[in-house]
Amino acid sequence: MNNNSTLEKMKELKLWGMQRYFAASLQTGEHEHTTADELLAFLIDAEYDYKKTKRINTAFKNAKFRYLVNMEDINFNKNRNLDKNIFLRLADCSFITKKENVIITGATGVGKSYLASALGHQACVMGYKVRYFNMSKLFAALKISKADNTYLREMARIEKQDVIILDDFGLHPFDANTCLALLEIIEDRHGKSSTIIASQVPVSRWHELLGEQTLADAILDRIIHTSTRIELQGESMRKKQNQK
Repeated sequence: MNNNSTLEKMKELKLWGMQRYFAASLQTGEHEHTTADELLAFLIDAEYDYKKTKRINTAFKNAKFRYLVNMEDINFNKNRNLDKNIFLRLADCSFITKKENVIITGATGVGKSYLASALGHQACVMGYKVRYFNMSKLFAALKISKADNTYLREMARIEKQDVIILDDFGLHPFDANTCLALLEIIEDRHGKSSTIIASQVPVSRWHELLGEQTLADAILDRIIHTSTRIELQGESMRKKQNQK
Protein backbone atom coordinates (compact mmCIF):
# COMPACT_ATOMS: atom_id res chain seq x y z
CA MET A 1 0.00 0.00 0.00
CA ASN A 2 1.30 3.44 -0.96
CA ASN A 3 0.58 5.55 2.11
CA ASN A 4 1.70 8.79 0.44
CA SER A 5 -0.79 8.19 -2.35
CA THR A 6 -3.51 7.59 0.23
CA LEU A 7 -2.66 10.84 2.00
CA GLU A 8 -2.78 12.76 -1.29
CA LYS A 9 -6.18 11.28 -2.14
CA MET A 10 -7.48 12.27 1.29
CA LYS A 11 -6.31 15.83 0.60
CA GLU A 12 -7.94 15.82 -2.82
CA LEU A 13 -11.22 14.64 -1.29
CA LYS A 14 -10.80 17.25 1.48
CA LEU A 15 -10.92 14.61 4.19
CA TRP A 16 -8.75 16.79 6.39
CA GLY A 17 -9.54 15.07 9.67
CA MET A 18 -8.69 11.66 8.25
CA GLN A 19 -5.60 12.99 6.52
CA ARG A 20 -4.18 14.55 9.68
CA TYR A 21 -4.90 11.50 11.82
CA PHE A 22 -3.45 9.07 9.28
CA ALA A 23 -0.33 11.21 8.78
CA ALA A 24 0.19 11.37 12.55
CA SER A 25 -0.34 7.62 12.94
CA LEU A 26 2.27 6.95 10.24
CA GLN A 27 4.78 9.13 12.06
CA THR A 28 4.20 7.47 15.43
CA GLY A 29 3.76 3.96 14.05
CA GLU A 30 0.39 3.69 15.78
CA HIS A 31 -1.23 2.20 12.65
CA GLU A 32 0.99 -0.87 13.02
CA HIS A 33 -0.70 -1.76 16.32
CA THR A 34 -4.33 -1.42 15.23
CA THR A 35 -6.57 -3.75 13.28
CA ALA A 36 -8.13 -2.64 9.99
CA ASP A 37 -11.54 -2.06 11.56
CA GLU A 38 -10.00 -0.10 14.46
CA LEU A 39 -8.04 2.08 12.08
CA LEU A 40 -11.16 2.72 10.01
CA ALA A 41 -13.09 3.69 13.17
CA PHE A 42 -10.31 6.06 14.25
CA LEU A 43 -10.20 7.67 10.80
CA ILE A 44 -13.98 8.18 10.73
CA ASP A 45 -13.94 9.61 14.27
CA ALA A 46 -11.15 12.02 13.29
CA GLU A 47 -13.08 13.23 10.25
CA TYR A 48 -16.31 13.53 12.24
CA ASP A 49 -14.60 15.57 14.97
CA TYR A 50 -12.91 17.81 12.41
CA LYS A 51 -16.13 18.58 10.56
CA LYS A 52 -18.07 19.12 13.79
CA THR A 53 -15.46 21.52 15.13
CA LYS A 54 -15.36 23.39 11.82
CA ARG A 55 -19.17 23.65 11.76
CA ILE A 56 -19.29 24.98 15.32
CA ASN A 57 -16.52 27.53 14.66
CA THR A 58 -18.34 28.70 11.54
CA ALA A 59 -21.58 29.01 13.53
CA PHE A 60 -19.77 31.11 16.19
CA LYS A 61 -18.34 33.37 13.48
CA ASN A 62 -21.72 33.83 11.77
CA ALA A 63 -23.46 34.54 15.09
CA LYS A 64 -21.21 37.57 15.76
CA PHE A 65 -21.44 37.19 19.54
CA ARG A 66 -20.53 40.10 21.78
CA TYR A 67 -18.79 37.73 24.18
CA LEU A 68 -16.96 34.44 23.80
CA VAL A 69 -18.27 32.53 26.81
CA ASN A 70 -17.92 29.26 28.63
CA MET A 71 -20.82 27.67 30.51
CA GLU A 72 -18.39 26.61 33.25
CA ASP A 73 -17.61 30.27 34.01
CA ILE A 74 -21.19 31.27 34.85
CA ASN A 75 -21.61 32.49 38.41
CA PHE A 76 -24.65 30.99 40.15
CA ASN A 77 -24.17 32.93 43.38
CA LYS A 78 -27.54 33.13 45.17
CA ASN A 79 -27.25 36.92 45.35
CA ARG A 80 -27.65 37.06 41.56
CA ASN A 81 -31.14 35.50 41.65
CA LEU A 82 -30.01 33.09 38.92
CA ASP A 83 -31.59 29.67 39.43
CA LYS A 84 -29.02 27.10 38.30
CA ASN A 85 -31.61 24.41 37.54
CA ILE A 86 -33.69 26.74 35.37
CA PHE A 87 -30.66 28.01 33.46
CA LEU A 88 -29.24 24.52 32.85
CA ARG A 89 -32.63 23.43 31.54
CA LEU A 90 -32.45 26.31 29.10
CA ALA A 91 -28.91 25.28 28.19
CA ASP A 92 -30.17 21.97 26.80
CA CYS A 93 -31.85 24.16 24.13
CA SER A 94 -35.24 22.48 24.49
CA PHE A 95 -36.74 25.99 24.47
CA ILE A 96 -35.66 26.20 20.82
CA THR A 97 -37.43 23.00 19.82
CA LYS A 98 -40.52 24.33 21.64
CA LYS A 99 -40.22 27.69 19.78
CA GLU A 100 -40.11 29.57 23.08
CA ASN A 101 -38.34 32.79 24.07
CA VAL A 102 -36.02 33.82 26.91
CA ILE A 103 -36.07 37.23 28.59
CA ILE A 104 -33.13 38.28 30.78
CA THR A 105 -33.46 41.55 32.71
CA GLY A 106 -31.41 43.33 35.34
CA ALA A 107 -29.31 46.40 36.06
CA THR A 108 -26.28 47.32 33.99
CA GLY A 109 -23.29 45.04 34.40
CA VAL A 110 -25.05 42.11 36.10
CA GLY A 111 -24.29 39.73 33.23
CA LYS A 112 -27.37 39.76 31.00
CA SER A 113 -25.47 39.81 27.71
CA TYR A 114 -23.09 37.14 28.97
CA LEU A 115 -25.93 34.76 29.84
CA ALA A 116 -27.68 35.43 26.54
CA SER A 117 -24.45 34.71 24.68
CA ALA A 118 -23.91 31.55 26.72
CA LEU A 119 -27.28 30.21 25.55
CA GLY A 120 -26.42 31.26 22.01
CA HIS A 121 -23.12 29.39 22.18
CA GLN A 122 -24.89 26.26 23.39
CA ALA A 123 -27.34 26.54 20.51
CA CYS A 124 -24.46 26.78 18.02
CA VAL A 125 -22.82 23.69 19.49
CA MET A 126 -26.11 21.81 19.09
CA GLY A 127 -26.35 22.74 15.44
CA TYR A 128 -28.77 25.69 15.50
CA LYS A 129 -28.35 28.89 13.46
CA VAL A 130 -27.87 31.82 15.83
CA ARG A 131 -27.35 35.56 15.37
CA TYR A 132 -26.55 38.16 18.00
CA PHE A 133 -27.75 41.76 17.54
CA ASN A 134 -27.25 44.94 19.49
CA MET A 135 -30.69 46.54 19.24
CA SER A 136 -29.61 50.07 18.34
CA LYS A 137 -27.15 48.85 15.70
CA LEU A 138 -29.70 46.43 14.27
CA PHE A 139 -32.37 49.05 13.68
CA ALA A 140 -29.85 51.58 12.39
CA ALA A 141 -28.74 48.96 9.85
CA LEU A 142 -32.35 48.18 8.91
CA LYS A 143 -33.00 51.89 8.37
CA ILE A 144 -30.06 52.04 5.97
CA SER A 145 -31.24 48.86 4.24
CA LYS A 146 -34.52 50.57 3.35
CA ALA A 147 -32.56 53.26 1.55
CA ASP A 148 -30.52 50.80 -0.52
CA ASN A 149 -33.42 48.37 -1.16
CA THR A 150 -31.94 45.46 0.85
CA TYR A 151 -34.50 45.63 3.66
CA LEU A 152 -36.49 42.55 2.62
CA ARG A 153 -33.32 40.53 2.23
CA GLU A 154 -32.10 41.52 5.70
CA MET A 155 -35.46 40.70 7.27
CA ALA A 156 -35.49 37.31 5.52
CA ARG A 157 -32.01 36.60 6.87
CA ILE A 158 -33.19 37.35 10.40
CA GLU A 159 -36.28 35.18 9.96
CA LYS A 160 -34.17 32.16 8.92
CA GLN A 161 -32.23 32.10 12.20
CA ASP A 162 -33.25 29.44 14.72
CA VAL A 163 -32.33 31.85 17.52
CA ILE A 164 -31.72 35.58 17.57
CA ILE A 165 -30.36 37.52 20.54
CA LEU A 166 -31.64 41.09 20.93
CA ASP A 167 -29.26 42.77 23.36
CA ASP A 168 -29.70 46.14 25.11
CA PHE A 169 -33.44 46.07 24.45
CA GLY A 170 -34.91 49.45 25.38
CA LEU A 171 -31.58 51.18 25.94
CA HIS A 172 -32.56 53.71 23.28
CA PRO A 173 -36.06 55.14 22.63
CA PHE A 174 -38.41 53.38 20.19
CA ASP A 175 -39.96 55.47 17.45
CA ALA A 176 -42.86 54.34 15.25
CA ASN A 177 -40.60 52.94 12.51
CA THR A 178 -38.52 50.98 15.01
CA CYS A 179 -41.64 49.52 16.60
CA LEU A 180 -43.00 48.48 13.21
CA ALA A 181 -39.71 46.79 12.29
CA LEU A 182 -39.60 45.03 15.67
CA LEU A 183 -43.18 43.84 15.24
CA GLU A 184 -42.32 42.49 11.81
CA ILE A 185 -39.33 40.58 13.20
CA ILE A 186 -41.32 39.15 16.11
CA GLU A 187 -44.32 38.30 13.91
CA ASP A 188 -42.12 36.49 11.36
CA ARG A 189 -40.60 34.37 14.12
CA HIS A 190 -43.62 33.80 16.36
CA GLY A 191 -44.32 30.09 16.75
CA LYS A 192 -41.49 29.20 14.36
CA SER A 193 -38.24 30.07 16.17
CA SER A 194 -36.83 31.53 19.39
CA THR A 195 -35.73 34.97 20.53
CA ILE A 196 -33.50 35.82 23.51
CA ILE A 197 -33.89 39.36 24.83
CA ALA A 198 -31.53 41.07 27.28
CA SER A 199 -32.70 44.35 28.79
CA GLN A 200 -31.94 46.76 31.61
CA VAL A 201 -35.61 47.75 31.60
CA PRO A 202 -38.00 45.59 33.69
CA VAL A 203 -40.67 43.81 31.66
CA SER A 204 -43.33 45.76 33.57
CA ARG A 205 -42.12 48.94 31.81
CA TRP A 206 -41.89 47.54 28.27
CA HIS A 207 -45.38 48.66 27.30
CA GLU A 208 -44.53 52.23 28.29
CA LEU A 209 -41.17 51.90 26.53
CA LEU A 210 -42.70 50.88 23.20
CA GLY A 211 -45.17 53.74 23.29
CA GLU A 212 -47.95 53.23 20.75
CA GLN A 213 -50.49 50.99 22.50
CA THR A 214 -51.64 48.84 19.59
CA LEU A 215 -48.09 48.05 18.45
CA ALA A 216 -46.93 47.47 22.03
CA ASP A 217 -49.80 45.05 22.67
CA ALA A 218 -49.03 43.11 19.48
CA ILE A 219 -45.28 42.89 20.19
CA LEU A 220 -45.50 41.97 23.87
CA ASP A 221 -48.28 39.44 23.35
CA ARG A 222 -45.98 37.50 21.01
CA ILE A 223 -42.90 37.75 23.26
CA ILE A 224 -43.87 37.53 26.90
CA HIS A 225 -46.44 34.74 27.03
CA THR A 226 -44.10 32.19 25.45
CA SER A 227 -40.98 33.06 27.40
CA THR A 228 -38.86 31.99 30.36
CA ARG A 229 -37.89 35.04 32.39
CA ILE A 230 -34.67 35.55 34.34
CA GLU A 231 -34.50 38.67 36.53
CA LEU A 232 -30.89 39.15 37.61
CA GLN A 233 -29.98 41.02 40.76
CA GLY A 234 -26.83 41.94 42.64
CA GLU A 235 -23.81 44.13 41.97
CA SER A 236 -22.25 44.81 38.60
CA MET A 237 -20.06 41.88 37.53
CA ARG A 238 -17.80 44.30 35.66
CA LYS A 239 -17.33 46.35 38.82
CA LYS A 240 -16.36 43.23 40.77
CA GLN A 241 -13.94 42.18 38.06
CA ASN A 242 -12.28 45.60 38.06
CA GLN A 243 -11.93 45.46 41.85
CA LYS A 244 -10.19 42.09 41.54
